[in-house]
Amino acid sequence: MKKNVIVAMSDSNYFELLIELIDSIKSFEESKDIAICILDAGLDKNQISQLEGKVDSIKKAEWDIEVSSFKVRGKEWLKSQVSRAFLPKYFPGYNKYLWIDADAWVNKWEAIDLYFKASDKNRLAISTSADRAYGRVLRAEWLFGGWAKIKSQNYKHAKSSGFSEDDARKVALMPHLNIGVFCLNENAPHWKIWQKNLKKALSSGKIFGSEQIAMNISVYVDNVEIDILPAYCNWTLIDKLKFDVKKQSFVEPYTPNHEIGIVHLAGKNNDDSRKNKNFLRNVETLDGEIIKKSVRFGQ
Repeated sequence: MKKNVIVAMSDSNYFELLIELIDSIKSFEESKDIAICILDAGLDKNQISQLEGKVDSIKKAEWDIEVSSFKVRGKEWLKSQVSRAFLPKYFPGYNKYLWIDADAWVNKWEAIDLYFKASDKNRLAISTSADRAYGRVLRAEWLFGGWAKIKSQNYKHAKSSGFSEDDARKVALMPHLNIGVFCLNENAPHWKIWQKNLKKALSSGKIFGSEQIAMNISVYVDNVEIDILPAYCNWTLIDKLKFDVKKQSFVEPYTPNHEIGIVHLAGKNNDDSRKNKNFLRNVETLDGEIIKKSVRFGQ
């Protein structure tokens, strides 16, 4: 049996993206030693049939924590906000679990190796939105007399999810951890702590984003062990990607222009690329040329 596994989840709407993620993983020789497992959050029979020849296992995602039907409203894909905190339950027997969102794809295998390595000694391997290329991570509402009201994504989500003012302040100014790609060992204590905080978040706040604030609370309040990876291991700032023509690869915008490990098409700014694989963006090359290019895998 393979020791480590990459897990993703999809409904029928994200199926094309999911296939691209799987194909991007399998484009590397190193992938032969890694299992690929899929959580089904609303795939149709034909899509499941296509997947069966590509992956090691497919399991139907469940509501592992009870959520009111009013919040769900038939959106099966919201299970991704819950099920990813229970990966060892769905796919037991692996040493390490690397989660990658279905709207991401692997550009350089180095990132996969880094996630597995960083999760040694029962640490959470994850990256943040705090990076030199990303710019500001906090917002400020400027008031009279030079005073400012700080607006923090972590603080806002912590408060709306029912966490105390003290806990919300502890996470408010900390780098926001992006749960779209992460790695944990099977026996890491993080799972139960994350599940505890997720249950609280789901009982008070919205489902979407609950798993992310729950993990941020787990790290910054419960002090679980963590190893923070560079932003190029989970790159969401697609507008600032550059392209290395010689390597035929996407790279960071600043020197040394490190190759992007995982391209993640998350957020409204990436809607066009996510919905249309042939959508062409203006991408600057390292030589300063502007080219039209898709940021989807294989395009």
